[in-house]
Amino acid sequence: MNETKQIGVCVCTYKRPELLKRLLTELAAQETRGLFTYSVAVVDNDRLRSAEAVVRDFAARSTVPVTYDVEPVQNICLARNRAIANASGDFIAFVDDDEFPEKQWLLQLYQAAERDDVDGVLGPVKSHFDEKPPDWVIGCKFFDRPGHATGFVIHWMEGRTGNVLLKRRLFTAGEPPFDPAFHRGGDTDFFARMAKKGRVFIWCDEAVVYEVVPPSRWTRAFMLKRALLRGSITLKSPGFDLRSVAKSVVATACYTLALPFALLLGQDRFMNLLFRLCDHLGKLLAFVGIDPVRSPFVTD
Repeated sequence: MNETKQIGVCVCTYKRPELLKRLLTELAAQETRGLFTYSVAVVDNDRLRSAEAVVRDFAARSTVPVTYDVEPVQNICLARNRAIANASGDFIAFVDDDEFPEKQWLLQLYQAAERDDVDGVLGPVKSHFDEKPPDWVIGCKFFDRPGHATGFVIHWMEGRTGNVLLKRRLFTAGEPPFDPAFHRGGDTDFFARMAKKGRVFIWCDEAVVYEVVPPSRWTRAFMLKRALLRGSITLKSPGFDLRSVAKSVVATACYTLALPFALLLGQDRFMNLLFRLCDHLGKLLAFVGIDPVRSPFVTD
């Protein structure tokens, strides 16, 4: 008889106790159909331990095993590495602290990994609004993410840890999975290194998690800053080269010229184009040594 597989769910959190509480509540309700067991490893990236009470309360009322640890240095890659070290199981799953899964989330990821015998499975992250946002926020599709048919082989550039199941065999003892040099992100670097080793990751469209989008993220300032940051992070991507810079130079010029015409088509079209412009502008600013988020060009 085959031994029941185990999944270690990793959650890195930073000063989001209410969202973490929602996530843990949904994790406790995961369906397994007896195919696997699972536990949760929470790593608090806040040295003041703001998540400790939430995890303690969850542990007291849940049958799902949970551990709590602190990564005092504020660095998401260090937090991820600590979570992996604390997690037990044949698989490692990641979900963000501002997300919450559907009840068959883990089951769908697990079945896809076993069925196709791949190294990892990613699923969709859909936006969730507790309050109705302005129409232009929905229309500009800033929070939409690309999806694929189940079984589609994912390119390493689409790799991220917001909703993923990874086989334990990917992690080598004594070798940090995520590079702490990437203070922001590090997902793409990890998946690029895995791709070089021939690791295969697929998509499972049924393994859905929802990302909570609060009103504070609907502001133009926040969304523009996020677009600039997103662009600057690509500078450290393994696939980055001078052709990428040239492409951004051309795109920046074209999008800037197109902005007045986009405004005539509506605020959602205008903002969508402006966000795409900021993606490229963030890359160019970072290329010349300017932090696009902390520079004088960006304010809250």
